[in-house]
Amino acid sequence: MFVAWAGCELRPITTSRGRFLTDISLSETSALTARVETARKAGAGDFRFRMMALAAALAVLAIFAGVITSLVFGSIPAFKEFGFGFITTEAWSPTRERFGALAPIYGTLVTSIIAMVIAVPVGIGIAIFLTDLCPRMLRRPIGIAVELLAGIPSIIYGIWGFFVFAPWFQLHVQEPVATAVADIPVLGTLFGGVTFGIGTFTAGLILSIMILPFISAVTRDVLETVPSVLKEASYGLGATSWEVMWKVCLPFCQTGVVGGAMLALGRALGETMAVTFVIGNAHKIAPSLFAPGTSISASIANEFTEATGDLYRSALIELGLLLFVITFIVLACAQLMLRQMEKGKGK
Repeated sequence: MFVAWAGCELRPITTSRGRFLTDISLSETSALTARVETARKAGAGDFRFRMMALAAALAVLAIFAGVITSLVFGSIPAFKEFGFGFITTEAWSPTRERFGALAPIYGTLVTSIIAMVIAVPVGIGIAIFLTDLCPRMLRRPIGIAVELLAGIPSIIYGIWGFFVFAPWFQLHVQEPVATAVADIPVLGTLFGGVTFGIGTFTAGLILSIMILPFISAVTRDVLETVPSVLKEASYGLGATSWEVMWKVCLPFCQTGVVGGAMLALGRALGETMAVTFVIGNAHKIAPSLFAPGTSISASIANEFTEATGDLYRSALIELGLLLFVITFIVLACAQLMLRQMEKGKGK
């Protein structure tokens, strides 16, 4: 007796006790075997993919560990010679083998702060304009022009800043400002003195132009994720464009805006060639922002080829280690701030 069920042919088999057992036909057994083999191959492919992804992640960690290890071992002679006084000393004399990193650290932090103070509001303003206020026919050309700034090599910024921007800045900005604030106590100290065109403030301005595309591009992308219903409801309640942007759009995407700003700050801290051209490369801390200074990356770029002694080379490597630590601390603080913002948004 044969019974058909769900396309499977069932054959009765009599056991010694007289009971019937069902047995799958040969064709169904082959199909089931093929499915099992396909699932096994898919599982093997998934396992290989996981291993490849794990290898890529471990490669990043290995590179990170390798960079840290090489910097630490390279800076040991300078650390043994100067200790923590290397961070608090301003003197830099290769002939006497006396090195201090205070002036480069000061220049790195001040130029980055100047760049962020200028670039963050301008970049957010550009993103808001391109998102909601710009005419449609101009939106794409202006957006492409802003993003192309990120593709210009840093050495081009440096050449332009040294030969074009610095002379103009000295004649039309530095000299009038220094004359105007000469008798004002605080401003006279910050923006007074002899002007050269190049200096810490000029380097900060060039850095602000370089990091502007990062801030504006990221902010524009996150502003476009704001649901239209939120903006339309705000306009329907009588809110102005300023109120919609300030109280609805920016709070909605504040995490992305801060993330873009921190990405730009990381670029500003490590910029080398453009800063080297326009900062003046003077190993001293001047009270005036218009005076020449130096940064960690500029010092390394200028002097590494001339570092013939072991202690000199080790001091430059320790400067690189300090720059790495500063960047790591800044980005770690940014991550903590983003997490706190996410928690606050959830509440």
